[in-house]
Amino acid sequence: MKKLLHSPLAPGLLLIMLSVTAIIMENTAADGLYHQLVHASLGGWQVEKVVNDVLMSVFFLLVGLEIKRELLSGKLAQWDQRILPGAAALGGMLVPAACFVFFNHDNPQALNGWAIPSATDIAFSLGVLAMMGDKVPPSLRVFLAALAIIDDLGAVIIIAAFYTHSLSLIMLGGAAAVTLCLIILNKSGVKSLSAYLLTGMLLWYFVYHSGVHATVAGVILALSIPHTARTHAQFSPLSRLEVKLSPWVAFLIVPVFGFVNAGVNLKGISAEQLLSPIPVGIALGLFVGKQLGVATVSWLLIRLRMARMPEGATAVQFYGVAILCGIGFTMSLFIGGLAFPGDDVMQTELKVGVLAGSALSALAGLIFLKLATVSRHNEQVA
Repeated sequence: MKKLLHSPLAPGLLLIMLSVTAIIMENTAADGLYHQLVHASLGGWQVEKVVNDVLMSVFFLLVGLEIKRELLSGKLAQWDQRILPGAAALGGMLVPAACFVFFNHDNPQALNGWAIPSATDIAFSLGVLAMMGDKVPPSLRVFLAALAIIDDLGAVIIIAAFYTHSLSLIMLGGAAAVTLCLIILNKSGVKSLSAYLLTGMLLWYFVYHSGVHATVAGVILALSIPHTARTHAQFSPLSRLEVKLSPWVAFLIVPVFGFVNAGVNLKGISAEQLLSPIPVGIALGLFVGKQLGVATVSWLLIRLRMARMPEGATAVQFYGVAILCGIGFTMSLFIGGLAFPGDDVMQTELKVGVLAGSALSALAGLIFLKLATVSRHNEQVA
């Protein structure tokens, strides 16, 4: 049991279990209980709002910490390490978005969801890859993790740039002033996490009321927390906070988000609605667009000798990982909630598309990697 809890597979399994539980409850006699739980009042806010605006800000804080650490002292510290996952992540965002737009170009309201299939769920995708054990070279795990981290950075930029409404200049000014305070703390060499976290709470308040989504505050706070690329980087304030937050995010925040947001009512949905442009655009964007975007850009870079294939990996194994990039789940559902707020029909359609595209990517990617492993074993025996 202890071994499972420390496995990269564990958070993904818990996320799947709670998300499936939500779907079952929503489509059985337990639907009333599910709605009571999701819409229950917690300190004057609905549970759903607490999860999406408060807990997900902590999730994005961790995302920001991971991005900064990887850029300064991790897998993305050198330019040659950034080229392949960076370009692949860009291709893996643009092609799915284009796929969604292709199916929804004649519906201005639906076009708000163009970014939904552009995301990769790092916990889910790495969890599926972990099912392969040591049959997949470590370099592919590094590539997938780096791509997903860059993908998350892209999602943050998209949320800030395209899903921001009714800006309050006063609150934005307050957020800018608090951000300046965080920069001063950093430049003054302050190492106390309490100082950053307390200031970060004030930043969250201003960002939340500014019209920019509150989760952006988590990333700004993360980028202000000190880190070093030197030998003792693991003892920096950033590393210490990342270690403390990781289990809470993996085993509580992300699974609870899945439970609250994955519940989709399939009882009244028609075949026509299942095959409507929104779910089809999302599902194909994740399952087809992601793998094509990641694999095509990567192939071009490798052919042009601007990047190298991850060490020890075959082209077939690499393509299997490209398929896994289509597991959008958490981030796709989150962006979908911002794209279609308050529209129950579109919310149902986007959830169907995200679930279908992510499930297809997970299953196809796993099967592809299994076949690649068998093929490689047979070649070695021959």
